[in-house]
Amino acid sequence: MKLGTLRRGRATDALPGVVGVVRLDRRTKNLTKRLNPGDVAVIDHVDLDRVSADALVGCGVSAVVNASPSISGRYPNLGPGILMQAGIPLLDGVGKEVFAGLKEGTKVRVDRDTLYAGTKTVATGAEQTESSVAEAMVEARAGLSTQLEAFAANTMEYMKRERALLLDGVGVPEIKTPIEGKHVLIVVRGYDYKEDLVALRPYIREYRPVLIGVDGGADALREAGFKPHIIIGDMDSVSDTVLRCGAEVVVHAYSDGRAPGLARVQDLGVEAVTFPAAGTSEDIAMLLADERGASLIVAVGTHATLVEFLDKGRAGMASTFLTRLRLGGKLVDAKGVSRLYRPRISNSALFLLVIAALVAIVAALAVSTASLTWLEILRDAWDDFTFWLEDLFS
Repeated sequence: MKLGTLRRGRATDALPGVVGVVRLDRRTKNLTKRLNPGDVAVIDHVDLDRVSADALVGCGVSAVVNASPSISGRYPNLGPGILMQAGIPLLDGVGKEVFAGLKEGTKVRVDRDTLYAGTKTVATGAEQTESSVAEAMVEARAGLSTQLEAFAANTMEYMKRERALLLDGVGVPEIKTPIEGKHVLIVVRGYDYKEDLVALRPYIREYRPVLIGVDGGADALREAGFKPHIIIGDMDSVSDTVLRCGAEVVVHAYSDGRAPGLARVQDLGVEAVTFPAAGTSEDIAMLLADERGASLIVAVGTHATLVEFLDKGRAGMASTFLTRLRLGGKLVDAKGVSRLYRPRISNSALFLLVIAALVAIVAALAVSTASLTWLEILRDAWDDFTFWLEDLFS
């Protein structure tokens, strides 16, 4: 019996493909919170974006199975290429039935275009490779003009709805944190946010900007060793611990005033104000900082290019375009700051340097024979001087 079991185990291990424990969720953002290294991630994500792909790579998954097409061809989305660069197999377009056919925690195997649970075929799809992704990107770029027209239409629609906010700041809530005349650092858990925060450490230490975390960006600040002053967002990806850290909380609400995230914040016993707006949370963070008089706004992990706007996969990304137009030169991307900024030597560092130099001089004099001789000469001269004074006034 034992021998037979051992042989079956070896036969299973010898099968081709990638083996791992399956984790399933229709929302990639929620799934990445439960993934462990070596897991097989089953998602339902049309046009897989770069942020989601980076998160999957960071979790160390062994393979990704997508119920939907990872590349629809609407625009050149960046996620599949990220997975290919990391050497992570991508099985694409297997169908939504995969969620009913699998139970989380089951051991599965991905081999080329097929997903297995044991010897049973669970789903089949398209195996993505570097060449197939490259070909799909070429075709997707050909359709960029159509997406550009749709993007422009969404921009005009948003401008009509939110012109009072964009032009006059109507609806921006009052906050307690002073911003007038200060630098503001806004952190979104987006593109290269970890690297940018590391590069900005000297800038943060010297200028002490107001730190605003947008949803999970607040956790990113804590992970980097900083405490956010303000947390803004719909509160779907920030942790309870960070919400209780003492930062001022601004809940992003719909234009009609509904704020689904407010109940969660109140249940934690945290005070909050709402900010009704149709744009994204990163946009309202920028608008709040600008309206409250920030002298400079530094953005970490936000979107800057047309492809990045489209890669986010939301028509509402038009709001980011208009927000950046309003802020103009006041808004600086974190990469620009890290390239241009050079830390200055602080007064405290100069003081410590002088003290260290004096200590070194005293130590050198204390062990030098010549210095001891000079000290004896000075002492004798002082003694002669004091005797002279005593004779003078006696």
